[in-house]
Amino acid sequence: MNFEFSEDQNLLREQARGFLADNCPTTVVRKVLNAETGHDADLWRKVVDMGWTATAIPEEFGGLGLGYLELCVIAEELGRAVAPIPFSSSVYLATEALLLAGSQAQKEKWLPKLAAGEVIGTFAMAEGAGRTTAKSIKTRVSGGRITGTKVPVPDAAVAGIAVVLAGHNGGDGGTLCLVELGQGTSVTPVRTVDPSRGHAELRLDGAACEILGREGEGFTLTQTILDRAAVLFAWEQVGGSEAALEQARAYALGRYAFGRPIASYQAIKHKLANMYVKNTLARSNCYYGAWALNANAPELRVAAATARVSATQAYYFASKENIQTHGGMGYTWEFDCQFYYRRAKLLSVAIGSEALWQDRLITAIEQNTAA
Repeated sequence: MNFEFSEDQNLLREQARGFLADNCPTTVVRKVLNAETGHDADLWRKVVDMGWTATAIPEEFGGLGLGYLELCVIAEELGRAVAPIPFSSSVYLATEALLLAGSQAQKEKWLPKLAAGEVIGTFAMAEGAGRTTAKSIKTRVSGGRITGTKVPVPDAAVAGIAVVLAGHNGGDGGTLCLVELGQGTSVTPVRTVDPSRGHAELRLDGAACEILGREGEGFTLTQTILDRAAVLFAWEQVGGSEAALEQARAYALGRYAFGRPIASYQAIKHKLANMYVKNTLARSNCYYGAWALNANAPELRVAAATARVSATQAYYFASKENIQTHGGMGYTWEFDCQFYYRRAKLLSVAIGSEALWQDRLITAIEQNTAA
């Protein structure tokens, strides 16, 4: 089976890489990081104009209807550029939630706006540190109103709608709710390790909401949404890990010590080789995940968890070793190594920790074996 991208998809990659090289150099990332604005509005508008937010949305809802393989290509290039935009929140999570669980009326109302960038979406699940379970959820929905606090919520300060996981007494213990942010909601920014991606505390004080899917099936739907998003996050992580490796290699070739490039020393060669091995393994698993996502295959749960775990490990390792390769200067504010390290740490917990996804992988394998 050939998991490689097609010629057209590789052309899309080249276009995306060139666009981001021109419009999202590291100076843009640094500007957002220094100002802690959470995202770059100009870059976001340009990305919307490129049609990337509409990539996997069906044409009947104002999208391009291209598919998930194209979206994986875009995700990788956004990760490579460490793009400071709310793409993952709006596209991987909110849009996917509507596609999976939204009614026809909800899709017709919101998907065209998400595709056109008229509204930014987000997904609110966590209520603080620790794993989110049926017992830990305190947010409640009743009579079309939702009350509770979610933190951290990615890009909540710029989002127009949020898909919120609320507790429920029946079913699997949860219900997904679609909330239009504004009246009955308030947002308070929270600091994270990567200020180039904004996060906030979202307070819901009897805000009006609509149910997504069926009441009492929120956790089941959330697991499916996270499986699908995990593949896209993994591709973004692979893009970042490749960029970190390239940065480390370029520095090692240009930095001289004792009359020769440090890339010629065995210790540095080992670092770069180990980064390459982990990146290649992660990419291989991401190809499998991309196929499973695009085909909506039964293997998606295993493929998504495998891609997520390997990409998380590869990105953290590459970002850490990139700093080490740069030596005493790598950890300083003036160098760009920090962008990849910060983003690697942030993405490693964006939809659950590595340990959680390891557990999901083991569980999925056991279920497949039992079947």
